[in-house]
Amino acid sequence: MNDLPSDDDLRTALDRLLDGLPPSQAARAVDRLIATYRGATPTHAPILRDRADVAAYAAYRMPATFEAVRTALGALAAAAPGWTPAGHLDVGGGTGAATWAATATWAGSRPVTVLDWSEPALELGREIAAANPALAGARWERARIGASLTLPPTDLVTVSYVLNELSPADRTALLAAVASAAGAAVIVEPGTPDGYARVLEARDRLLAAGFRVAAPCPHDAACPIAPGTDWCHFSARVSRSSLHRRVKGGSLPYEDEKFAYVAAARFPVAPVPARVVRRPQIRKGQVLLDLCEAEERLRRATVTKRHGDLYKAARDADWGDGWPPAGDGAPDA
Repeated sequence: MNDLPSDDDLRTALDRLLDGLPPSQAARAVDRLIATYRGATPTHAPILRDRADVAAYAAYRMPATFEAVRTALGALAAAAPGWTPAGHLDVGGGTGAATWAATATWAGSRPVTVLDWSEPALELGREIAAANPALAGARWERARIGASLTLPPTDLVTVSYVLNELSPADRTALLAAVASAAGAAVIVEPGTPDGYARVLEARDRLLAAGFRVAAPCPHDAACPIAPGTDWCHFSARVSRSSLHRRVKGGSLPYEDEKFAYVAAARFPVAPVPARVVRRPQIRKGQVLLDLCEAEERLRRATVTKRHGDLYKAARDADWGDGWPPAGDGAPDA
């Protein structure tokens, strides 16, 4: 895995790109983008209007999107260890964070196409991709992401942080197109109640089209979370460069990206027996793990020192991990 492109490679490419952009100009664009992306009203025009917008977006969102999508793709890869996509289509991919995530998940190059309706985003994505040899042959194509979109058959389709920008009708049409074209599909949305609801909608439509859920769910049944009581989401830690901190106005060397996702496939997959769905609680002599299990239920497992190596594994477990570790049995509750 050491020869795969990393987040450091991406940040280096972004630093080169943003070197000539005044931080004050980038910060103003970031403020507007934050307001737009957090809004509840779908947009009918590209959010990224010009190069300054796109450069600010790259600094503001690309590292976090990369980490979230890489986590989701990694869960798909773990559920299908013998499978490598022969082609990748990134819908609404903007500057291409998901394509970087795919090249960081599976070695080698493959046909890659990024569709987006913002020409400045596509141009800048192509420019950044020059630093990633696995994306040398990628195609960057302008397309209206909506009801009129048709997708060619391909092994992997990613749709990350796009559904919120679409009207319900366009969202339905896009999900139908993805289900028709993809051998495997990964949908990523913000880790908010609304983002989780959109992921559930996508999950339901993929299941209805004959897909099997690879992650994060350990089953294909309905989500066991009672509507309105909670939502399923995960967190990815994102390192921030000094330039990134200046643009976003933060001081910490990292941030935690909260996201919801579903990975599903038409081919056989082997989901984990259970998934850690909250941050583990480490207490004296015990670890509390909140699990979503293959039995279509949520359960809190208490792992104590008497569980031996399993206790050590529980202390190392993280939010979003599969449980138990391969080869270990599940502890008694």
